[in-house]
Amino acid sequence: MDTAFRDRFIDLWHKHFPDVDLPIAFYYTEDKNRGEPIPPPEGHRCMVGVIARARKGKSILLDCKSVGCTGGERYCGFTESMMPDFEYFLSYGIPGQMEGERYKKSPEIVQKITAKMPTFTAPAPYILFKRWDRLDPVDSPEVVIFFAEPDVIAGLFTLAGFDEIETDSVIAPFGAGCATIVQYPYLEQMSDTPRAVMGMFDISARPCVPKNELTFAVPMKKFESMAGNMDESFLITPSWAAVKKRIGS
Repeated sequence: MDTAFRDRFIDLWHKHFPDVDLPIAFYYTEDKNRGEPIPPPEGHRCMVGVIARARKGKSILLDCKSVGCTGGERYCGFTESMMPDFEYFLSYGIPGQMEGERYKKSPEIVQKITAKMPTFTAPAPYILFKRWDRLDPVDSPEVVIFFAEPDVIAGLFTLAGFDEIETDSVIAPFGAGCATIVQYPYLEQMSDTPRAVMGMFDISARPCVPKNELTFAVPMKKFESMAGNMDESFLITPSWAAVKKRIGS
């Protein structure tokens, strides 16, 4: 990690987004001593709630056993398998056996969606989440994740498109909360023109974040260009100044 870039972004962030939390970042690692290992849960657990600790300054290390749910394991690249009868779980369930989430109208729709959903294999056994200011020279962040209110998301959204020709430099794909902060942005970094990912629309994950927050996850290559554009973008205009005044209020 280029610590000069780390510090420069912190200064830019406080300048243009005052009193807004710094983002967290993640990367995969072989080193189990890079962060605080999270023990496996006794039952189901949403990893979105666990990584909230990283926002408070903890370095959180997860592996396939400590993620806490089969979906999270898949979206972190630790497995390609899915829970049995997933198509019913995501739709209307199985009477007497399983209550469905009703996020999709029918199992058939779910089957067609899952057939198109991307998968990947984690390049290392651990995934490490750290707050931006806690990154040090040995860290190699791959994705930067903002948890933010609508005005901040609007600023990030506009900044993401500042140097882009295409109108879809930000995507909001259907997926679990963890998929939109890990899987989708991680795969985007492999593109020549990586896109940012808006997320945390997952109703099941919403209780794990404050009611006025969504996520904005950015592949590192895209993030570097966004940071480099901050001081010449709309962020220096009166239009942004009017929005900036009410952020956090």
